[in-house]
Amino acid sequence: MRSQSFLAVCIIAALSLSSCNSEEKKEPEMKKPAIKEENITYSSDGVTMNGYVAYDSSITGKRPVVLVIHEWWGLNDYSKSRAKQLAELGYLAMAIDLYGNGKTADNPDSAGKLAMPFYQHPDMAKSHFDAALAKIKTYPQAGDKVAAIGYCFGGGMALTMAKLGDDLTGVVSFHGNLMVVPANKDLLKAKILVCHGADDKFVQQPEVDRFKKQMDSIGANYTFKVYPGANHAFTNPNATALGQKFNIPLAYNAAADSASWKDMKEFFGTIFK
Repeated sequence: MRSQSFLAVCIIAALSLSSCNSEEKKEPEMKKPAIKEENITYSSDGVTMNGYVAYDSSITGKRPVVLVIHEWWGLNDYSKSRAKQLAELGYLAMAIDLYGNGKTADNPDSAGKLAMPFYQHPDMAKSHFDAALAKIKTYPQAGDKVAAIGYCFGGGMALTMAKLGDDLTGVVSFHGNLMVVPANKDLLKAKILVCHGADDKFVQQPEVDRFKKQMDSIGANYTFKVYPGANHAFTNPNATALGQKFNIPLAYNAAADSASWKDMKEFFGTIFK
């Protein structure tokens, strides 16, 4: 009987110890983001523009701001989805309407006609961008540090805003044009990350070489990342279908998409310290 009682006590003790250990190993639950999404309007030069703002309402206080500039298709669900992802990372994000009046294109010809005036008149692009920047700064969550990211056309425009002297902490271009305007050491303040596809048929090596030479000549703080096998628009999951539909060299590349997003996060971790 004594041995049975002793065995029962040992079993109970072991079970209690196991229960305690399992409780000790439990990790605290991570607080899930509570993403607030808002469609807003703002204006510049008599043009009304639409914007999309996203932020985590469970976070208190100010935070860095990130503006997202769309592809040549205009402000659509893709650029909004990127803004939402940035909000999930803890930033105050805004997908801007650079064209104005919510204009979008569903084919390359229309997209080219929408984009071309902003290549030809970068001062107009700056005016529209600055209106978006002024709007987002009215948010109480907006901190002092601001970055801009852009895709294709938007990547080129993000670089242009930095080169024209906008007060940006950093800029990230994903498969964007590189030479819209020349770099000026008296204007460029932002640190720059360029995410470029090695097989990009729209932004080829001569343009890359000119960009690097120009940036080096003014001592710019920039990083140029190249992703093997990646074509133009490599971050957009719809790119392959669009490329096939219109017979243009666009293609999604999951590895490059993931790697470039990781590089962006690391870049932000540095500039937003």
